[in-house]
Amino acid sequence: MLKLRPQPNRTTLRATAALLSLLLVAGCGNSAADKDGRNGPKGPAKVGYIIIQPGTAPVEQQLPARISAYQMSEVRPQVSGVIRRRLFQEGSIVQQGQTLYQIDPSLYQAQVSQASANVQSARATADAARARASRYKPLAEMEAVSKQDYTDALSQARQAEASIAQNNAALRTAQINLRYTRVPAPITGRIGLSSVTEGALVTANQTDPLTTITRLDPVYVDIQESAADLLALRRSLSAGGTVPTTASVRLKLPDGSDYGFSGVVEFSQVVVNQDTGTVTLRARFANPQSILLPGMFVTAQFAQAVNTTAFLVPQQAVTRDPKGNATLWIVGTGNRAVQRVVVADRTMGQYWVVTQGLAAGEKVITQGTANLRDGAPIKPVPASSAQKVGPAPKSPSGSR
Repeated sequence: MLKLRPQPNRTTLRATAALLSLLLVAGCGNSAADKDGRNGPKGPAKVGYIIIQPGTAPVEQQLPARISAYQMSEVRPQVSGVIRRRLFQEGSIVQQGQTLYQIDPSLYQAQVSQASANVQSARATADAARARASRYKPLAEMEAVSKQDYTDALSQARQAEASIAQNNAALRTAQINLRYTRVPAPITGRIGLSSVTEGALVTANQTDPLTTITRLDPVYVDIQESAADLLALRRSLSAGGTVPTTASVRLKLPDGSDYGFSGVVEFSQVVVNQDTGTVTLRARFANPQSILLPGMFVTAQFAQAVNTTAFLVPQQAVTRDPKGNATLWIVGTGNRAVQRVVVADRTMGQYWVVTQGLAAGEKVITQGTANLRDGAPIKPVPASSAQKVGPAPKSPSGSR
């Protein structure tokens, strides 16, 4: 007995027709994509390059530094006595020669009076001795007195003259000690705390100072540079390609902000510190607002020399490999990409300073480096060209 196959309904037929239409459209699309080259091999990548030439780049350094006072003076008494008055305000600015303390002058005034009287007495004695010697001279010539008596009289006159000089010296010493009862400021600057009060007994050349005066404008900045860095700099100067320069120094304050004034290195120490292995460079800075204080730690930024053979390469052209080496791409022979390892250990603005690995006139690729492979063909155009630099354009589609 024959069984009849069931006939498909209208819904099934419609679904089958829709599926066939989608497959046909997809097949035609793949064929067109293959023909216009979208899934086919691409042409050489278009890249932008610059031609590099050697330029000048300062050899900049950032080194630790410490502020030192331009002048600092510890005030000590030069005579002994009791402090009668303090004539300054702590923390104020004092001028050189200004009286800071008044020591009781009574004893020293008496010494001046005594020394003055001794001078007058010595002068009177000298006058009498000179008169006696004058009277003995003609008598000795007439042999009315012995020559020995004349010689003794002449000697006494000369001793009296010497006594006058001795007493004059003692008078000057007493006058100086009297002047020292007024303790002056040896320098101009800001005065600190007073270690004594009125009524305190002080002694000449005592160990503890009465107070300290510090000059804060200008100030010194002592920069610590390692001996190894200094040797490397001197070698580069002797080898050529690097020239010395006047080191203009900038400072970063402890809070990270820039100090508004720049300074100049004045001298370099000729002795290496045995404990730290560093050499001290001293710079001088203006400090009108007293922002820099002695003992403050800062960071000094300065250039000791200028490299005249360095290459300035835009930062976007330089990358780092897994080992940390600086690499870039150049246009090689036959318009092929060549990856090059260079030495670029610092930046200057928007450029890397390349000191090794490049030659003058080479073409460094700065645009379109994302998907480059070493040795791959490229289509280089100047980076300043108005053309759009990017992946190679797709080949034109063929006609059906």
